[in-house]
Amino acid sequence: MTMKTEVTIPALNERHTAIPQRRPADRLLAQLDQIAEGSTNVVKKSFGEFESQGKSYSLPRYVFMGPKGGGDTIRLGIFATIHGDEPEGALAITRFLSVLEKNPELAKGYCLFIYPICNPTGFEDNTRFSRNGKDLNREFWTDSPEPEVRWLETEVWTHAFDGIVTLHSDDTSDGMYGYASGAVLSENLLEPALREAEQFLPRNSQPEIDGFPAQNGIITQCFNGVLKAPHNLQRPPFEITLETPQKAPLHRQVEALSIALQTILVEYRYLMAIAANI
Repeated sequence: MTMKTEVTIPALNERHTAIPQRRPADRLLAQLDQIAEGSTNVVKKSFGEFESQGKSYSLPRYVFMGPKGGGDTIRLGIFATIHGDEPEGALAITRFLSVLEKNPELAKGYCLFIYPICNPTGFEDNTRFSRNGKDLNREFWTDSPEPEVRWLETEVWTHAFDGIVTLHSDDTSDGMYGYASGAVLSENLLEPALREAEQFLPRNSQPEIDGFPAQNGIITQCFNGVLKAPHNLQRPPFEITLETPQKAPLHRQVEALSIALQTILVEYRYLMAIAANI
């Protein structure tokens, strides 16, 4: 990616400090913005303004309203780029929304709240951490002062999501894997999602992934402070994290995450239909 940068010649007695090259988020969001501008289903509603090093930022949010279903609307939150050096999830969201635009029935009964860049300063700087030096995915529900975390926590509280899906890429994995918050969800949501994603990427079959016991690419434990719902909710959402192997070809990661998201929509709607008939 070519960027124009200003060149300043320091005085002879001045100590020269290199200015890091930053990636503009608007380029990553350009296609999403284009989809929103031409769509009757997608609306862009950025939120959560904060400042870093004298510059103002906000968190991009897109809302996709699917065709009305037979029951209550299912509210699903999809989050990506919580680590700034993992833009693969944001690109997968772009692919996912373009598919839904062509076939909105896939999202029948859903309202999707989509957060493609949860760590804008980390994305600009191409680092895992925010510009404050924090791994934001260890800060949730810890009384963190980090503005990105506080704004996203408010979103989770406000919208009372039925499901939360986070997208990551792992440069230490040779295959795709995922976390799920229970055996039933592992079997009925994450397993089908990973199975469909295998059209594009192999599955991580190691018995231990990220330091946790794993079975067929599925982990049921996770680190403290990750982006999820708070404890002790009366009606907790399902929670799934999808991880692609970051060293795999980018287009395969994008397609794998997109088909996994589509599969989760289909399978969760099916589970809700069964529950309604019990």
